[in-house]
Amino acid sequence: MSFPEFLILRHGETEWNREGRMQGGLDSALTGTGRAQARQQNHLLRAFGVSGWPWFASPQGRAMSTARIAAEGLSSDILPDRRLREIDVGEWTGLLRSEIAEQAPHLFETGDMAWYDHAPGGEGLIALECRARAFLRDLEGPAVIVTHGITSRVIRCVAQGLPAEAFDTIGGGQGVVYHIKNSESRLLS
Repeated sequence: MSFPEFLILRHGETEWNREGRMQGGLDSALTGTGRAQARQQNHLLRAFGVSGWPWFASPQGRAMSTARIAAEGLSSDILPDRRLREIDVGEWTGLLRSEIAEQAPHLFETGDMAWYDHAPGGEGLIALECRARAFLRDLEGPAVIVTHGITSRVIRCVAQGLPAEAFDTIGGGQGVVYHIKNSESRLLS
């Protein structure tokens, strides 16, 4: 399936990101670094040219804060969409990654991020892929999307025709901007 061109931004660094704490459905404030990353996203988007493109963002605070900074002078209308929220990590919400590794060391033996799919009471990758696909199907044209790390990766997987399980192979990072067009993805820098 083909989807419209879009730019997808991951929110800037938060206090909990810095600590290695799982946020899931909770939030922590952007750090100074996170705000600087959002300002850099603004510069990248200005250079790219997104005039007239609609903006969509996860309603979670860290994504909306990033979107407001990244959209400064480009758009005053940011549409929150619940389908862009971060993967729910259930009982792991608020825990440090090291605490999760102590509870379930077998999930961390391979070195990949498949452990996201095993969070007790969590959402899982298939459910996240379903809402990512539903969001992309509703896009009517080029758009700017501000979301979270795992959600961004799964959306990019769907747009590139990859299985959701490939999410840990396609790159990420705080405050990044990816351009997706014709099933191809490239990191803007």
